[in-house]
Amino acid sequence: MAADTSQSVVKAADDGVGNDSAVRGRSRWTDSGNTGNARRKGGLRHALATHWYAWAMVAPVVLVLGVIIGWPLVRGVYLSLTDANERNVARDIGARHIDATYEFIGLDNYTAVLGDPVFLQRLVWTVIWTVACVSITFVLGLTLANMLNRQFRGRAAYRMALILPWAVPGFVSVFAWRFLFNRDNGILNKVLDGGGIAAVPWLDDPTWAKFSVIAVNVWLGIPFMMVALLGGLQSIPGELYEAAEMDGATAWQRFRHITLPGLRTVSMTVILLSTIWTFNMFPVIFLLTRGGPGDSTEILVTQAFREAFITSPRDFAVSATWGVLILLLLMIFALVYRRSLRKQGEVW
Repeated sequence: MAADTSQSVVKAADDGVGNDSAVRGRSRWTDSGNTGNARRKGGLRHALATHWYAWAMVAPVVLVLGVIIGWPLVRGVYLSLTDANERNVARDIGARHIDATYEFIGLDNYTAVLGDPVFLQRLVWTVIWTVACVSITFVLGLTLANMLNRQFRGRAAYRMALILPWAVPGFVSVFAWRFLFNRDNGILNKVLDGGGIAAVPWLDDPTWAKFSVIAVNVWLGIPFMMVALLGGLQSIPGELYEAAEMDGATAWQRFRHITLPGLRTVSMTVILLSTIWTFNMFPVIFLLTRGGPGDSTEILVTQAFREAFITSPRDFAVSATWGVLILLLLMIFALVYRRSLRKQGEVW
């Protein structure tokens, strides 16, 4: 009994110490949590108090972007979940107002679009169009940037000439190319005819039409790519090239081990931007071929436009569904691209 009593006393003492430690641990955890929250709140107040001028300057921009981008985005997502078309939306006919009668149908539009073979056709061609345009633009832009990064007579004039396509409004350039591609009176076919070559159906044949829209988009995108990469080239220290040349490195070795690593950050940024722009490049496709001949050059964004403004009855819900799917695809691409950059050690 004595032994049992002593053991119970010791156990009780241990339990008391343990409970006391647990209580102190919980109190410390609670205090640290409260302290962390207080610090965060204090840091936010300090940031607002210190940088109030910056917040005041940014606030109007955020408000405008919220109105211009945020509201249409929310409205588009909502419409994609309805059966809205030109027959059941609110409209005015003379002095008479007709209320909207469209209904909420959930994800039926997404099921219909994703199950339609047209979506896969448009997606495949859009991916081919984007990859081809971005790849060719990057290679040509990098080549021209390397040429213009050297000292030679008339370099400023060449730079101005190569930037010219960027300065001309896009629709003007597309209309000019449409005239050049004209089968009967186009300059390109006139030149070919002078050489004894039959006229090429640039915009009348599906294969040639795809080649034509890619060529025009590359021509429009080269100036941006060239200027961005030229800025990256000029930021690479010239001493690296001099040291490599003294060590006997060839031109290809200098390009591979100095130029390409030095342009990695700039290249990743311009490739991302160019991919997003090309994926949504509506003007070139619509103004040059109208998605034709037939529907051979239709991409996702022109199909969304067709559903909302060309087909009858105009289906606003399906058009919004195409738009939301385009947004989701680009978001997935951006997330995957960002993850790959982080694996390579790039912070973005």
